[in-house]
Amino acid sequence: MSSPGRRRIDEIGDESRRRILDAAEELFAERGFDRTSFVDIAERSGISRGSIPWHFKNKDGLLMAVLMRAIDRFMGSEQYRTLPSLAKLLADYAAWVRSGNSALMFMVLTEAMSSTGGVHDQYLEFLRDRRDGVELWLRAQRPEGADPDVAAAQERATAVALNGAAIGIHLQALIDPEGVDLEASLQSLAALVDKNLPDVWATPPAKTTRRKTTAKRKRTG
Repeated sequence: MSSPGRRRIDEIGDESRRRILDAAEELFAERGFDRTSFVDIAERSGISRGSIPWHFKNKDGLLMAVLMRAIDRFMGSEQYRTLPSLAKLLADYAAWVRSGNSALMFMVLTEAMSSTGGVHDQYLEFLRDRRDGVELWLRAQRPEGADPDVAAAQERATAVALNGAAIGIHLQALIDPEGVDLEASLQSLAALVDKNLPDVWATPPAKTTRRKTTAKRKRTG
């Protein structure tokens, strides 16, 4: 059992972390990632500059923490366990996009694609967590009698496709907000998936080897 003094230290640490995240989220949205320094974040948060790397190691780690916290406000991984409708999940996604800081996702993507270090690994884990959540949602609806190996592979492929489609709509809405109706596009995606959901667990047709005999017969006939 932790002592009152230990708990108080933990509370102070949690509060410092929250203030750093709040300040970083505001500044990244206002100025962008590259134009924001630890000094800026320290001034905005009221936390010493030296405390920031103690909590987050480096600026990339801080950016990833900001992104994860922002997403969890609207789309925490636990929500998949309650089996909400896809329309509800995508409505939550739209709410996050409208929150004003969803461009952070693409800031991190830019860093991840140009790096083989920590931010790349963290973003990889982030994407896998998103896909795992969709797989969990699909698995909860798997019909009885479905081949578990085939079903798992097709659920994984569907999770990749659905995650990619949502991110693509998100990006288009950020770049072209006048030309893209975010909510309508995401709900169209939900309707399309719902309509074809049984196909996720359909047994794929056996692969056949095409025999090139017709042309040969013509030559020898």
